[in-house]
Amino acid sequence: MNLNVNSVDSLVAEIQGLSGSSQDVNHLNSLLKQSEDVIRSQAATFASCLTRLDPSLHSLGYLYVLEACTAGPIPEAQANELVLSVVRFIDMCSVEQIRLVPDKFISVCKRLHEQVMVLGAPMRAVAPLLTAIRKIQLSSEHLTPLHPDFLQVCLSAKCYKIGYSILEDDVLEVDQPRDFFLYCYYGGMICIGQKRLAKALELFHNVVTAPMSSMNAIAVEAYKKYILVSLIHLRQFSASFPKYTSSVAQRNLKNFSQPYIELANSYSTGNISELEAFVQANQEKFENGNNLGLVKQVVSSMYKRNIQRLTQTYLTLSLQDIANTAQINTPKEAEMHVLEMIEDGEIYATINQKDGMVRFLEDPEQYKTCEMIEHIDSSIQRIMKLSKKLTTMDESMSCDPLYLSKVGRERQRYDFDDFDSVPQKFNL
Repeated sequence: MNLNVNSVDSLVAEIQGLSGSSQDVNHLNSLLKQSEDVIRSQAATFASCLTRLDPSLHSLGYLYVLEACTAGPIPEAQANELVLSVVRFIDMCSVEQIRLVPDKFISVCKRLHEQVMVLGAPMRAVAPLLTAIRKIQLSSEHLTPLHPDFLQVCLSAKCYKIGYSILEDDVLEVDQPRDFFLYCYYGGMICIGQKRLAKALELFHNVVTAPMSSMNAIAVEAYKKYILVSLIHLRQFSASFPKYTSSVAQRNLKNFSQPYIELANSYSTGNISELEAFVQANQEKFENGNNLGLVKQVVSSMYKRNIQRLTQTYLTLSLQDIANTAQINTPKEAEMHVLEMIEDGEIYATINQKDGMVRFLEDPEQYKTCEMIEHIDSSIQRIMKLSKKLTTMDESMSCDPLYLSKVGRERQRYDFDDFDSVPQKFNL
């Protein structure tokens, strides 16, 4: 049986008649697939179907027509109308029906992303794309192709807080490597906007150390930001890579990031004047990479690094002495840096305004409050859950014929003891 696509009326009737039971919807899906080329070639004609279909009841048929209408170039005059249609569909559509054709749903959502950027209104896609992710996501651990699009519109709209909300999920299932690279890269930038530098460092680190067979621009840009965030947050940077980093990354990343490596080397000397001179000489390079703002934060962090080192040696020190030792221009400026560090919890100190003396204190946290115990307990629970998941994944891989055949082919390149024995109960 073929779908009747001779007219708009007949197509609408077919979709409405087969959108009831799950059996009917599955049958409709197979019929729509057979007529997909016809619907796409006559998209302009069938576009009027959308006004006669209910997105919540006829989601599958609505999606086929909507995807066909958005597949080609969209005139600027129709962009706003398209955005409204897609946003309404995302909000109302049936999860069960759209999951039958996830690729079409993803395609429509990506067109929404493109069009809001053309209109210069990324804010309009923030809430709809978050809804779309939750509808298509099989679990909170699943990274969808829409995650990078959502984070990018959050960045463009400066909605860092809502963007950060999705980064709190542990990602353990990835469909495409590129989605993971972009998710971590945009996520790292969101975290910078939220001043969650530890999380930003983790995400950039994931990009740099992820398996890759060839160098890509995302990894290069992530490595540059990884260097800068390391200097800002940790006050240091190690140029050595973890042993699990791909050989491609280890060989090439430094070559593409030379000014940033040199910046880290200059930072390690502790000489403010030298660092500022280097930044000034290479300002254009940092500006072209859209990293000048972070570079300026690196310079500022050196003052704080020098102050932090003083806490390891002195119990009390005047603001004038801090300014002299940390290479800060004035005691007032030194006071500003000290106050910022106290507010951020980087140091514990009090300032006597009368004599301008700073008294450095021990960490007041006794690790016995209810809040701290709850925090430690939740961390332990999360680690136990992660450990269990890793064990399950390890068992699954050790029984995967494709993995085992690859290991068998490459076994001669390694020591025999590097691999666990193949489970005896499986015949390969």
